[in-house]
Amino acid sequence: MTAAQAELQIDRPSVADGAALWRIAKDSKTLDVNSSYSYLLWCRDFAGTTAVARAEHGEPVGFVTGYVRPDRPRTLLVWQVAVDRAYRGRGLAAALLDALAARAVTEHGLTTLETTVTPDNTASERLFASFAERHGARVEREVLFGPDLFPDGPHEAEVLHRIGPLSR
Repeated sequence: MTAAQAELQIDRPSVADGAALWRIAKDSKTLDVNSSYSYLLWCRDFAGTTAVARAEHGEPVGFVTGYVRPDRPRTLLVWQVAVDRAYRGRGLAAALLDALAARAVTEHGLTTLETTVTPDNTASERLFASFAERHGARVEREVLFGPDLFPDGPHEAEVLHRIGPLSR
C-alpha cells in the first residue's frame, strides 16, 4: 500500500454515495454511464459487493461495483471501476479491486472474478492482468457481447475476462 492509499479508507457504499459514484463515472469519460438512479440502487442493493474509497472527509473518490452472478454463486462480476481524476495514478483502482476481492472471497466464498473490457481499454486490461498476477490466478478471455448486439450505435465488443481461482 502506498502512502497515498493509506490516507484513504476503503469500505462499503451507502445510498448517500450514489450521486458521487455517478459523478465519478460520468467524469471518467471512458465508462458507459448509467442513470443516476441506478447508482443509488446499486449502493442500496449491492453495497456488499461494492467498494468505495473515501478521502479525508469521507467523500468518495473511487469505486468498484460488482455483484454475485445468480447462476454462478461463487463468481463476482465486476461492473465498473472508476477513480476521481485528482486521485488517479496512485494505484487506487488496484487497491479497491484487491479489497473488494478479499471481502468477497471471505464473505461469499467466491473463487472467480469476471469483468468485461473493450479491446481499446488498455488501462482496464492492465488493471485486471496485474490483479490476476498478484493473486496467482489464470485469466481466460472470450468475447461475451459482439458489436452487433448493441442497439444504440457503434460499440466495441465486450471481452469477458474470467480470473481464478481466487483463494482466501
